[in-house]
Amino acid sequence: MATCRQSLYFTAPYQVVVRQESLPPVPPGHLLAQTLCSAISPGTEMLLYRGQMPTGMAADVTIEALADDLAYPLKYGYAAVARVIALGEGVPAVWQGRLVFAFQPHESHFVARPDQLWPLPPEITAETAVFVPNMETAVSFVMDAQPMIGEQVAVLGQGVVGLLTTALLAQFPLARLLAIDPYPLRREWARRLGAHLALPPDDPTLRAALQAESPYAGADLTLELSGNPQALNLAIALTGYNGRVLIGSWYGQKQAPLALGGHFHRSQMRLISSQVSHIAPQWRGRWEKARRLQIAWDMLAQVQPARLITHRFPLAEAASAYALLDREPETAVQLLFTYPAVG
Repeated sequence: MATCRQSLYFTAPYQVVVRQESLPPVPPGHLLAQTLCSAISPGTEMLLYRGQMPTGMAADVTIEALADDLAYPLKYGYAAVARVIALGEGVPAVWQGRLVFAFQPHESHFVARPDQLWPLPPEITAETAVFVPNMETAVSFVMDAQPMIGEQVAVLGQGVVGLLTTALLAQFPLARLLAIDPYPLRREWARRLGAHLALPPDDPTLRAALQAESPYAGADLTLELSGNPQALNLAIALTGYNGRVLIGSWYGQKQAPLALGGHFHRSQMRLISSQVSHIAPQWRGRWEKARRLQIAWDMLAQVQPARLITHRFPLAEAASAYALLDREPETAVQLLFTYPAVG
């Protein structure tokens, strides 16, 4: 059985290292898993890579593996697929050899309890399963946004979460689904996933694309998922009278001035905060995280997002992966870390 693991650490702005460290013992009620692949979350992890994360708060209070503060050195990552290779005392034998999803940092092995793991459905491959946190986020955005039949909807930002959100919204009978992103590669994927139109944020026809001459000009619903706080002004400008703007981006320490004195002030629009760690109050009567996560599994089987993977890097080359996302984001959609095969 393995005695050491390789773990990725963010150590300073623009610095990541992969360290070898001893594996902790497997206590009773726990198991040991060996990672097959893990996905980079570009929005969140680039904040950590660039030193733009807020300080004095936990990485994620709802995930035990991410309970440490956002401070260097920091392990991070929350989309790992692994195979169970050893069982602690009291763990049922059915777990041995099982493929599981885990909200765990990027590392070759980890120890966890069975209740922290999600067995993969038979029809879901490892490279599809790593998208489940992003799909759960997209499901959460759609739930909080509550799109209605015949609405005009704009989605700003076509990174992985934006593309998955676009794919879900494309299943609704909308009058218009407009995807907005500066990168041609992501706009092309938005069209493939069902957007009626995909344009760059500086395109002069954006407003005309939302029935500018109609009595109901502008978007009924706009989702700001770009991670760029400056995009919120564009979201507000595109949204029509009494429309909704859902803000799913996490900006970290990035800030931008907002123009709230004219169109916004007189349009009686609503700004909606949406964050996947907690179920919004209006859903708690009949929804819990397990139910929403099951919907995410179902949508993964339908959308098949593994086709969005543009790059695969061995964990040992993590520095190159983050440098690519920082310097050439237009070439990438989803990046994966790969690990040696389980023996």
